[in-house]
Order: sequence, then structure tokens, then C-alpha cells
Amino acid sequence: MAVSNPYAKYKENDIKTATPQELSLMLYKGAMKFIRQSIINIENNDMQNAHNSNIRAQDIFIHFMSIVDMENEVGKHLFSLYEYMHNRLQEGNMNKDTEILEEIYGMTNELKETWEQAMKIAKKKG
Repeated sequence: MAVSNPYAKYKENDIKTATPQELSLMLYKGAMKFIRQSIINIENNDMQNAHNSNIRAQDIFIHFMSIVDMENEVGKHLFSLYEYMHNRLQEGNMNKDTEILEEIYGMTNELKETWEQAMKIAKKKG
């Protein structure tokens, strides 16, 4: 019988009870975590784990591209941004280029911070 990990149980509950806005924020944070792991693994010459972490970040941007509302201009611009970020992650992964990964890390951080501000504004209005 497997021992239950309290942290994993907490995180699972956190995800199950999160709003769509909170889930998006979690995904931005997750992408940043995986990009950072990929950079660290490249620096430590651990290319397999660098690849694995990068793929997880790429998957997050694929998810964002799949859910963005393409019926409005903002959605179309977001899709293009996510597509660019995904493509750059692929390039960074293939070339094990930490400069590219740092670029996308910074862009993801800006999106995360913007999302946090939007959530605060929406909370005040709600």
C-alpha cells in the first residue's frame, strides 16, 4: 500500500478547487519552474532532464494555444505569443541554448505578473 504524500494531496486539492483564472496562474508558474529546471540541467550538463523539463514547459504553451479564444483580437494576439514562445522553447531545447530559455522565462514572468494584476483588478470589481 502506497503512503499518501500530504503535499501531493494538498496540491491535488488546490488544483481541483481552483478557478480557471487561478489555474492559468498555476500554469504560468509551472512553465517558469520547468524552464528554470531546463536551464539548470543544461548548465549541469544533464541533457536528458533538460529536455524533459523543456517538454513540460512546451506542453503548457500547447495547452494555452488550445484554449485561447480566437474569436477576438486579444485571443489571436495571445495565440501568436504562445506559439512564438512554444517555438522558441523548441529551438532552445534542440540547441540547448540557455539564452533562448532565459528569454522565454522572462516573457512568461511578464505574463504571470500581468495575469496576477488582472486577477486583483477583477477581484476588486467583483
